[in-house]
Amino acid sequence: MALEIEQRDQEGILILNLKGRLTLGEEDLALRNEITSAEAAGKIRLVLNLAKVTDIDTTGLGTLVSAMAKLRSAGGGLALSNLHPAHMALLVIAKMDTAFKVFEQDQDAVNSFFPDRQVPHFDILEFLESLRQKSAPA
Repeated sequence: MALEIEQRDQEGILILNLKGRLTLGEEDLALRNEITSAEAAGKIRLVLNLAKVTDIDTTGLGTLVSAMAKLRSAGGGLALSNLHPAHMALLVIAKMDTAFKVFEQDQDAVNSFFPDRQVPHFDILEFLESLRQKSAPA
């Protein structure tokens, strides 16, 4: 299934709603092209809503890292929202969980770009504890 990307603007922050797989091939190229186009249009503060992403492989993770670096060097930033537990676990396993700004909701991710707003961050320790409890024998 090809990666579908829907754009919307919220308070001057571009939100990309992704649907499908973020994997090697057409999918990661589509996201790279979308981010390059956004940057060329002056949109350097982005939120990637991953709620409907079904799979992320190492190439997809590399695309996220590349996008974050590209946007930061342009003076902007990248935030991720609505990650599935399996995708968050991938970030933890790859030791990338602290590299990204991760939020449970789009609005929290948007707020992270405004220094005067309070933002609840994704609690990685709480997430790890919930994983431990799920895998512990009853």
